[in-house]
Amino acid sequence: MGDATTDTRSKTSRTETSGQTIRPEEAAHFGQLARDWWDPKGSSAMLHKLNPVRLGFLRKAIDRHWGGDAASRKPLAGKSALDVGCGAGLLCEPLARLGAEVTGVDAAPENIAAAATHAEGSHLDIRYMAGEIGTLDIGQFDLVTAMEVIEHVADKRAFLEALAARLAPGGLMILSTPNRTPASRLLMIGAAEGFGLIPKGTHHWNDFITPEELGELLAEAGLEMGEPTGIAFSPSKGLHLSSDLSLNYLVTARRN
Repeated sequence: MGDATTDTRSKTSRTETSGQTIRPEEAAHFGQLARDWWDPKGSSAMLHKLNPVRLGFLRKAIDRHWGGDAASRKPLAGKSALDVGCGAGLLCEPLARLGAEVTGVDAAPENIAAAATHAEGSHLDIRYMAGEIGTLDIGQFDLVTAMEVIEHVADKRAFLEALAARLAPGGLMILSTPNRTPASRLLMIGAAEGFGLIPKGTHHWNDFITPEELGELLAEAGLEMGEPTGIAFSPSKGLHLSSDLSLNYLVTARRN
């Protein structure tokens, strides 16, 4: 399960208030995976399996929030979107295809370089930036997403406040993150990392956040969290949306 390093970080990381959100060691870890990010059989293979599930949730949330036509191919036309912790752009590119004017931000410059190269090859106009979200002067956005990111930041409260500051009036925020449960420790770290399904050291169980904790931090940032939806796994369905929150979950958030 968790190693000594993981345990040393301990529960204090969930309430840390340093204001700095980037952990250099986390940025370095994911930066090393940059060249492999778009390979569906590479080190990010699990993200390629997860992405369609997240997009299914995101599309329904977009249609519900803005009352759009579920049959529309570009429900984000005329809207701006910000993906924080964008990696090499696995979510940014679908958002652009849904019609949004997209900005992707990541802590690792290597990821941003890989994202920009792939977007150019896909003929997509996406703005990518490396850095700390709270220090970038990039304005506000109709849609703000941060998928599988909050568990990797140094100061969750400061990170969510920075995300809230980027959310335009009437906008929608969508987050996903692992839950801190015995099941997530067993399967996401013990099994997934142990059997090489995801790179070792990707997750630190003590940094996972429960829906209750996330709801409290979002409320402090002036946002109201929607009902969480789980991401579960079964041999027959693979990864899928579920009422089971024990492994991973997605939430929406709006201004109070």
